[in-house]
Amino acid sequence: MVEFTGERLVPGQVDRDLLNEHMSRYAFAARLARNKRVLDIACGMGYGSFELSKHAARVVGLDVSDEAVRSARENYQAANLEFVTAPAQQIPFDDHAFDLIVAFEVIEHLSDWDALLAQAKRLLAPGGQFIVSTPNKTFYAETRRLAGPNPFHVHEFEFSEFHAELSRFFPSVTMFLQNHVQAISFQPTPGGSGLVAELETGSKPAQPETSHFFLAVCALAPQTGSPVYLYLPTSSNLLREREKHIALLESELASKNAWLEELQDDHARLNTLHAELRAESDQKAKWALDLEQELAAAQQRIVQVQEELASEQDAAVKVVTAYEAKIGELHAEMQANAEETQRVLDHAEAAMQEKGADLAKCIELLDVAEETVKERTLWAQSLQTRVEQLEQMLALAQSSRWVRLGRRIGIGPDLHNS
Repeated sequence: MVEFTGERLVPGQVDRDLLNEHMSRYAFAARLARNKRVLDIACGMGYGSFELSKHAARVVGLDVSDEAVRSARENYQAANLEFVTAPAQQIPFDDHAFDLIVAFEVIEHLSDWDALLAQAKRLLAPGGQFIVSTPNKTFYAETRRLAGPNPFHVHEFEFSEFHAELSRFFPSVTMFLQNHVQAISFQPTPGGSGLVAELETGSKPAQPETSHFFLAVCALAPQTGSPVYLYLPTSSNLLREREKHIALLESELASKNAWLEELQDDHARLNTLHAELRAESDQKAKWALDLEQELAAAQQRIVQVQEELASEQDAAVKVVTAYEAKIGELHAEMQANAEETQRVLDHAEAAMQEKGADLAKCIELLDVAEETVKERTLWAQSLQTRVEQLEQMLALAQSSRWVRLGRRIGIGPDLHNS
């Protein structure tokens, strides 16, 4: 379902007065639509095109919105009625295709409104008429002073500007002023003739500056007649409708008064709560001020610490630089010591190799000496054995009686002295 946004009217979603403003324009145009080919530019939801189709030979409703055209096709159907999607500045029909063209409340939505007027002039058949309407810029601005400008209106017209723009394209421009007016009606009963014999318009004519809307009937040839047209809505007794509306407003006002009293009670409670919150806020503000002072002191201390840290970092850099220089010196000294140590080690290794060769010779000599000792030990041992044998032999000889007898007689060796 299409929702009313303010860009185009949606029947059933707006108040009666606003709907009547739009329907009255189509009723005005219907008098000129009898048995004609009609184009309804910016037809919106299609309700106006449908009203024109009751009198015209053919009606085409055209709108730039696909959504609006779909809704029009679903809700308004007739054999002589069709809807198409196209912009008002580029209408896809041949020249002189329509006898009557209407464009209600669309020209103020366009930045290039002259393209709309050029299209209407191109499509209008000889003897045809173009009916166009727009709100009065001055009056519209006054009625919307609280709500603000209509966001869908690009350019609004004053009376003289509107007439001048239309006259650029159409030699004949008849201007009408559309207004809501108070009236007292005298209508026949349903069984009467249904004809209104007279129309009294009052003593003071309407002024363009104070009119609600401007409506123009334009043509490429001179036109005759511009009678006053009065649209009487089907809502019947307007005063009764307003009385019902006033009663409804009074009921709503009573409800709003009750709501206002509740709101006032809520407001009193809110004032109390506000006072409590204010006291709490003051307390928190004091706390925040103290905290801010502490924070300022902390920030000052941070700055001081940062300066001290920077100074210590500078000192540390100097110490590190000195240490690095000392390490470089030690590294060079260690390198020199390593080279000297290597030379000493190389010399010691050569000496050890030489000593090793001498030691090998000594070991070899020791081995030879050891063999000699072993041989001499064996010889000594064999010699000892021989001595012992000889001593035994000597002992035997000494103990022999033959030897003792020989000594007595002076024969044989003296074994004791030997």
